[in-house]
Amino acid sequence: MKNNQLSLLVMAAGMGSRYGGIKQIDGFGPNGETIMDYSLFDALRAGFDNIVFVVRDEIKETVKDMFLPKLKGKASVHFEVQSLDRFVPSKFGKIERKKPWGTTHAMLCGKEVIKGPFAVINADDFYGRESFASLAHFFKTAPANHHAMVGYTLKNVLSEHGSVSRGVAEERDLEGYLKKLSELTKIVVENGKIITKEESGDRELSPELPVSMNCWGFQSGIFDLSERMFAEFVEKNLHNTSAEFYIALMVSELIKQKLGKVNIIGGGTTWFGVTYKEDKEEVSGKIRALVNAGEYPKALWK
Repeated sequence: MKNNQLSLLVMAAGMGSRYGGIKQIDGFGPNGETIMDYSLFDALRAGFDNIVFVVRDEIKETVKDMFLPKLKGKASVHFEVQSLDRFVPSKFGKIERKKPWGTTHAMLCGKEVIKGPFAVINADDFYGRESFASLAHFFKTAPANHHAMVGYTLKNVLSEHGSVSRGVAEERDLEGYLKKLSELTKIVVENGKIITKEESGDRELSPELPVSMNCWGFQSGIFDLSERMFAEFVEKNLHNTSAEFYIALMVSELIKQKLGKVNIIGGGTTWFGVTYKEDKEEVSGKIRALVNAGEYPKALWK
């Protein structure tokens, strides 16, 4: 039986090291709205009715206070903590590390409160109304082993203030499904060209490549699969305190093992986000322009 509940999992446990603050709860809208506020507003109007925040323990109560009143009566709401030991098999004992295990681990933290199809987003990225509508539409007909990546165009998702990390869809198969997703952690613009800086040297990328901005649609079967993959990842990286299990790595493994298909879907028309403090003014201006154009009400939750 197909579960008709649509869940949204918001990854809000990041450390914000390059931003220099907790950007997930920083104000960007005309009344101090966070970027998350706009994603939640868009998700609700697309039909999502179960909201799961994955947070660090230190900000859990703050996030609760900010969002529970806004979402009351509109959706069921859960707050899950991405603690370092969660889903780490007990046989490995206590692992010394300070950094979270990455985005697949964050996603896993929603396993107990998500029963049907779900979308995954970053808390500090603005995805636009179309992305949530596109995911909701995809889930209406998608088979149980078909997942979705909302594709954004590489040239539109860079920062003027430094390098960015992106999951780049470098290859598709003959049917158009995602074949290879590369997690490129240092993409920059140099002399008008988009370059990925890698250990093997610099490599130029096509500006038109589809990119994952961590706006995903997964069927609930992904949880058991990713839990198994995460256990394998932990075993290989017990002593690597900076290793992170990105969703891009999990998706690549899923494709390689032929355990499902990943559709690159439309909806990636609007994106902006904050990596650096310098991004804040620009992002606030873009939100203000959308509000002035009537895309969002001035008082979002009234």
